[in-house]
Amino acid sequence: MILVTGGAGFIGSNFVLDWLAGSGEGLVNLDKLTYAGNRENLRSVEKHPGYVFVHGDIGDQGLVEQLLARHQPRAVLNFAAESHVDRSIHSPGGFIETNVVGSFRLLEAVRGYCDSLPAAQREAFRFLHVSTDEVYGSLAPDAPAFTEDHKYEPNSPYSASKAASDHLVRAYCHTYGLPVLTTNCSNNYGPYHFPEKLIPLMIVNALAGKPLPVYGDGQQVRDWLYVGDHCSAIRRVLEAGRVGETYNVGGWNEKPNLEIVRTICALLDELRPKAGGGSHAEQVTFVKDRPGHDRRYAIDARKIERELGWRPAESFETGIRKTVRWYLENPDWVARVQSGAYRQWIAAQYEQAA
Repeated sequence: MILVTGGAGFIGSNFVLDWLAGSGEGLVNLDKLTYAGNRENLRSVEKHPGYVFVHGDIGDQGLVEQLLARHQPRAVLNFAAESHVDRSIHSPGGFIETNVVGSFRLLEAVRGYCDSLPAAQREAFRFLHVSTDEVYGSLAPDAPAFTEDHKYEPNSPYSASKAASDHLVRAYCHTYGLPVLTTNCSNNYGPYHFPEKLIPLMIVNALAGKPLPVYGDGQQVRDWLYVGDHCSAIRRVLEAGRVGETYNVGGWNEKPNLEIVRTICALLDELRPKAGGGSHAEQVTFVKDRPGHDRRYAIDARKIERELGWRPAESFETGIRKTVRWYLENPDWVARVQSGAYRQWIAAQYEQAA
């Protein structure tokens, strides 16, 4: 049995589905079900004999302690996080509460549980913390990609809160001997991605005939990682990663945001042409850049390949085609997650054109 936190969110739900499809091991999913957490993502496994869902907060230390005592997991995987930079700029408090305070309380519960285990079980136990490349800050256009030794220079409330949680995880390993593993991933994309992030927002807006808002000049560069590849990397780190180590997980796909948007438009022109003719690219609208927008992220994922033999299976071309097809085939899911609160947020966030 493993315990997953945040397993109803985008990356977490993909991991839960992947784990239950390919493993004979059970899984407990603890999720707070904030706006981006969606039990519908996991409808196909709700009756799976090895799956248990618990509605709750990682900041509820007592609840976590009860779950650990009841289910006796051999590992805890922490996906739970507030993760949207724009939201962190407008409302940083929730990011501090979940990503910093919540991580601390989760670590305290796990530390107590781990200390109570017999020696052999403690030796085998792992706490895997899922983090982001944004903790490293921004790269110059010609700078080498982020390695695991790159210093932390977070530039947004979101990335600062994730950096703080990474430091806590490291400290609990160094001070208390908690057997931890940390992964820092690049930008994920794929099925079940809440449509506030770039790729799903572009897909759903294009299909609805709405503007495709691109920040600034659209030349911000990110490394793109298909979520299925991220799940396989996490499984591999859990299986064979060295205790106390950090592994950067990337897709080897550095691309500017504007190129991503144009690729999506071209795929939609092919797979779902506009009824009146023309290209979806005509909907691209440049909007005022967000404050402190990092110019470039890039992951050097050679360590995880060298030590654990992992490389992404998807190219960006194959992964983005799968992603666009998924959104085309699941319009009901898209409609249900686009609540009134979501629409108000999008309107407020992108109301100003550049």
